[in-house]
Amino acid sequence: MAQTVGTQREPATSGGRAPILFCATHSTGEATTSIVLAGELARRGVPDLWFAGDENLRAPVAELDGASPVRFASLGEVNPAVALTMVDDRTYARIHQRSRVRGLRARARQLFDVEHLFGRYRALEEVVDRVQPALLVVNRFATHAIQLALTRGIPYVITAPCLPSSLVEDRLPRGFPRPSSGLPLRRTLAQRLAHAWFRVGTGTLFLDRTILRAAVAMHRRMGELGIDPSTARVPVQNAAARGLLCFSVAEVDYPFPIPPEVHLVGALVPPVSGDERDADVHAWLADRPSCVYTAFGSITRMTAAQVGAMVEVARQLEGEHAVLWVLRRDQQRFLPPAAELPRNLRVVDWVHDQHAVLAHPHVRAFFTHGGSNSVHEGLFFGTPLLVRPTNVDQYDHAVRAVDTGIGLAVARPDRVDVDEVTAKLRRVLGDGAFARRAEVLGELQRAAGGLDAAADLVLDVLAGLDAERAGAGS
Repeated sequence: MAQTVGTQREPATSGGRAPILFCATHSTGEATTSIVLAGELARRGVPDLWFAGDENLRAPVAELDGASPVRFASLGEVNPAVALTMVDDRTYARIHQRSRVRGLRARARQLFDVEHLFGRYRALEEVVDRVQPALLVVNRFATHAIQLALTRGIPYVITAPCLPSSLVEDRLPRGFPRPSSGLPLRRTLAQRLAHAWFRVGTGTLFLDRTILRAAVAMHRRMGELGIDPSTARVPVQNAAARGLLCFSVAEVDYPFPIPPEVHLVGALVPPVSGDERDADVHAWLADRPSCVYTAFGSITRMTAAQVGAMVEVARQLEGEHAVLWVLRRDQQRFLPPAAELPRNLRVVDWVHDQHAVLAHPHVRAFFTHGGSNSVHEGLFFGTPLLVRPTNVDQYDHAVRAVDTGIGLAVARPDRVDVDEVTAKLRRVLGDGAFARRAEVLGELQRAAGGLDAAADLVLDVLAGLDAERAGAGS
């Protein structure tokens, strides 16, 4: 299904308007939505656009092609110690273990790199001094940017590619499942006990000696830099924002009162035109009327056993459905020789435009790790899901997929059970109820406005700031 692009307003711009500065972490998954939004403003001809991020984001920002440029300000090279794509196998295993509490504790230990965090803060300070932005548009995990905005009094908007409940955890009603718990709204006795343990375990993370020492060091550094420690708290960050842009819709989550400052705009999907570098992939899809698109994200590390099991899943589906699988090049060494692969399986190391693949009429199911971008983009095009979560909010997306009727989830994400995965894929592909429900949620996302609505909201905030300055000067 191709995206329909609506009529957009002309931005109320002037040559004297101060810049908009986008800020994101190194994570390509988190940064993708920021880059897409910056690109939309560039396409509309909004002047003085800047993007501050780690060096790995320079190339995708440079690829933006609009009526106005987006200038890149580097905050430095990616720090291998905090990047999940670069950590050693032992650290990766600790973060992705079956215990969600222990996994979150391992992730917190990894992220509390005080020198890195404040190095990014100081680097961004230099960019802000040079650019003098009127507005920061900040990914919610770029806490260095939010703290700098609060310290300097710079207006900012928070962008969040996540479920609404993950964005406003402090505003959730009693009994609502804690974000990243992967537990449903209606819980069995065993699940209620698991939820209680999750609340205790995550609520006492700072009792971990490593995390506690890092937190004390961070508090000390904030004092040295004149940063109010309260600016590290998410409720404080959310309350001071000029708006919270959430790239989801209420119906993907469990019901709860959405705060008025949260703007639900659905997935940020640019106009789908395809990428010529994917031409051979689309030619392959054109010859196969029913295909499972399989992609587990840039972080997931497949073992030899898991890769072998996925090959067998494709073999089981041969004669019924094709499988297009995005598998990192370094993990393709686990594949059997090409002559031994089933004829219905195509393995690639990358697709340059996932939106175009999901929009292809022959892609009838999406086997995904459950990352927020992937889930919402799949639903945008009405594609039902099979979710194999391995980390943080992916567990929440898996349980929402089941409870909203848009798909199924694997029982043991730490392995690939051939019989289970094959049976669940056949069910998702064969039961039209999944596709119908996914299409309903896709319609809701498209109706929410997506990229058009997000860009309009940023420009509305900017216009309000212009009016405030004009009023103050009169």
